[in-house]
Amino acid sequence: MTAAAEEVKACCAAAYGSDAVRWLLGDRLHPGGAALTARLVDALAVGPGALVADIACGPGASALQAAERAGCQVVGIDLAPANVALAAAAARTAGLAHRARFVVADAEALPLDAASVDGVLCECALCTFPDKPAAVREIARVLRPGGALALSDMTAQPDRLPGELRSLDAWIACVADARPLDSLAALLAQNGLTVARRERHDRALRELIERADARLRLARALGSRLPAALAGSIERGLTIAAAARDAVSSGVLGYAIVVARRP
Repeated sequence: MTAAAEEVKACCAAAYGSDAVRWLLGDRLHPGGAALTARLVDALAVGPGALVADIACGPGASALQAAERAGCQVVGIDLAPANVALAAAAARTAGLAHRARFVVADAEALPLDAASVDGVLCECALCTFPDKPAAVREIARVLRPGGALALSDMTAQPDRLPGELRSLDAWIACVADARPLDSLAALLAQNGLTVARRERHDRALRELIERADARLRLARALGSRLPAALAGSIERGLTIAAAARDAVSSGVLGYAIVVARRP
């Protein structure tokens, strides 16, 4: 792994495991909230007795929703130890610890046996992985024949992204290394997965950007009462939010679902 890839992973894990980002985005950390997660879980078509892996699970909200909605077993995987601890605590509180477990691991080297899971959930995370082909190979490896991947992710036209959306901060914000929807689908197909569905959900992204922008403006107004971790990054965040809003409006940036199966 290159030093740059290590830096991206460390920065993403630190950011998405922080109180500041949860304050900014809520416990879901992705566009569409519980409604879009429900759509993804339903697309997996799993039930009791099935095992689903939630990759880059954050504090566990989607994994627990999958366990409740589908009655399946879930293993949540995240690079941030803080998120894994929060997710495990949430599972205990929800009475789901017997069906949901959480581990610290890298999405590009999943701690799962080959052909061991019936479904994979991955929400707004592939865009942050430095080695996307490696992550997709891992997803294909751990899926059983007939198993499904339900992926939601940022989409972008990289050559049209403005400079404000090409920085490390923008990478952490899921923008700088996002790919076109056709490229995402092609990457899955190149790794032996058959794409069954593609959907645009740009409105969900616009709504998340507006909520984040409102929170950042509130944070700026609070002044000295800001969360300490957020104080130094408000202006950069507002700049990224403004550029992202314009990019969505012009069709350069979007959000999509891709459902694929391992034959």
